[in-house]
Amino acid sequence: MRFDTISFLSDYGTADEFVGVVKSVVRAIAPEVAVIDLTHEVAPHDVRAGGLALARAAQYLCPGVVLAVVDPGVGTDRRAVAVEVGEGQSVLVGPDNGLLAPAVAMCGGASRAVELANPEYQLAAPGPTFAGRDIFAPAAAQLCLGVPLEAFGAEIDLGTLRPGMVPLTRLEAGRLEAEVLWVDRFGNAQLNVDPDELAGWDDHVDVVASGRSRVARRVRTYSDASVGELGLLVDSYGLMSLALDRASVADHLGLAPGDPVSLAPIEEGGAPAGADTPVTLRPGPPEHPGSDR
Repeated sequence: MRFDTISFLSDYGTADEFVGVVKSVVRAIAPEVAVIDLTHEVAPHDVRAGGLALARAAQYLCPGVVLAVVDPGVGTDRRAVAVEVGEGQSVLVGPDNGLLAPAVAMCGGASRAVELANPEYQLAAPGPTFAGRDIFAPAAAQLCLGVPLEAFGAEIDLGTLRPGMVPLTRLEAGRLEAEVLWVDRFGNAQLNVDPDELAGWDDHVDVVASGRSRVARRVRTYSDASVGELGLLVDSYGLMSLALDRASVADHLGLAPGDPVSLAPIEEGGAPAGADTPVTLRPGPPEHPGSDR
């Protein structure tokens, strides 16, 4: 099967020449192939963030090859792999470090996978630290030209592919303990919360984040929230997100990916929406008599 599209994600940034070099290698091998830049602004070495970005995008990508490089273990014994999904409709190329796993799962699982070990489809390299240029880009381009998956190396037992790490919510003392998955450029904070987990909850929700309790109101759109009111809505990827209308909730609440967020329902007639309630921690005894600490 031949492909005409490569969707490219990395943590390379655009300050250096890395992205341009990888795309030039692809063009030299497969000049008719379109390369779509998903993003190159994944935080350096952040495999989880790269995997989540791929998973968010997966269902909207053109059939073809996905080239993903967030590879802190480059040059080590971690495997370079190509993973087929959709019975051959697409192939994901990248390191076997969990980066590809969330997107593979979103596509219904892998049908085949191989290790990229055949030097015939690699560039000669002065060192092992630029696999995006020397291993992944040539493989992606050659796949587009119709080189069969098995030509790149031995088939891999699918059960040995490295899984992705996606946090799960948990119920504790009547509260839903969640986590920030992603903060977008507008400052909206996506949570690992499925809307079904809030089934039966009233419109007002107690949100504890960054040591502060605040009431959020469940809304449909950003603009449904009043000025300064914390909104809780189903985002464009079908998960619950915290948001402020035309402001950054991440800046306002001091949130970053990986931060815990605790949610609990508030019965109608409870605290007014948007009200802040500081969480006060009682200080312990002074370390020494007479200390003012």
